[in-house]
Amino acid sequence: MNPFDYELARSNMIEQQIRTWEVLDPRVLDLLLEVKREDFVPPAYRALAFADLELPLSARARMWSPKLEARVLQELAPAASDRVLEIGTGSGYFCALLASQAAEVTSVEIDPALAADARAKLARRGHANARVEVGDGARGYGNDTYDVIVLTGSTPILPERFLAQLAPGGRLFAVVGEEPVMKARLLRWSAPDSHVAVDLFETVIAPLENAAAPARFQF
Repeated sequence: MNPFDYELARSNMIEQQIRTWEVLDPRVLDLLLEVKREDFVPPAYRALAFADLELPLSARARMWSPKLEARVLQELAPAASDRVLEIGTGSGYFCALLASQAAEVTSVEIDPALAADARAKLARRGHANARVEVGDGARGYGNDTYDVIVLTGSTPILPERFLAQLAPGGRLFAVVGEEPVMKARLLRWSAPDSHVAVDLFETVIAPLENAAAPARFQF
């Protein structure tokens, strides 16, 4: 049996999934070649690292599809001086992509086992500018401000605290809403207490644990 050709599969992923989803930024495409996705997926799914699907990480967490990772990275466009907050570390792969472009990344994971695994993988790749912390970031995290904030799980409503944590000129990505309709939303800081929101596309991903939800009417 011939060994699995990861490089061919990676190239096919980029040509057949990534480029066809309007991801054409050379920086992003180069990173997808450089940061080895198969090193971050669970071993049982290593051969599926480049498939157009979400991969399970635990009973509750799933890894984004490759095209979603690439599209969000392109939309956020981290700069070399940016400080990034990621809510939901998961496998650590998207954190690695962010850390490859930004100055520093603080990634928050509610599952201690996932956090430990991602931390080890990031360390093996030499991402010293990525810090994984165990905590609940579904409604904001800490008191710092960031140039880029990304929520890797959906949230029925976006807590205002995240907007307060955006630095001037900052960008925030979140999937907002509930099944069957969720919007992938990019918000940009435009002035104090003012943000411009653009809905990029519709998608459905699992919610963050303890995600903020609208109040329900009760009789």
